[in-house]
Amino acid sequence: MAADIRVEPLGDREYLVRVEEGAAKVSTRVRVTDTVLDRTGLPEAEESRVVHETVAILIERQPVIDVPPMIDLDDLADAYGDSYLEELGRRLGGH
Repeated sequence: MAADIRVEPLGDREYLVRVEEGAAKVSTRVRVTDTVLDRTGLPEAEESRVVHETVAILIERQPVIDVPPMIDLDDLADAYGDSYLEELGRRLGGH
């Protein structure tokens, strides 16, 4: 079953993301950082795409219920290294 990922801007480069997959429902806050956004090559107007795809990548690697309540993209990039950034770039169209 595919997860339903809904991204809502909160302002100041933060987003509330609600994820539902079957009976599992979680919410997380995602903070977009200059470092990761610069690596995507996308303008700030595309931040929500970066957030959506980041959460999609994360839930492919772990159960939805294990999504942390707060995600900082720099921390995620540090934890997963180039594999996260490469996958994100691929999903965003090779930017």
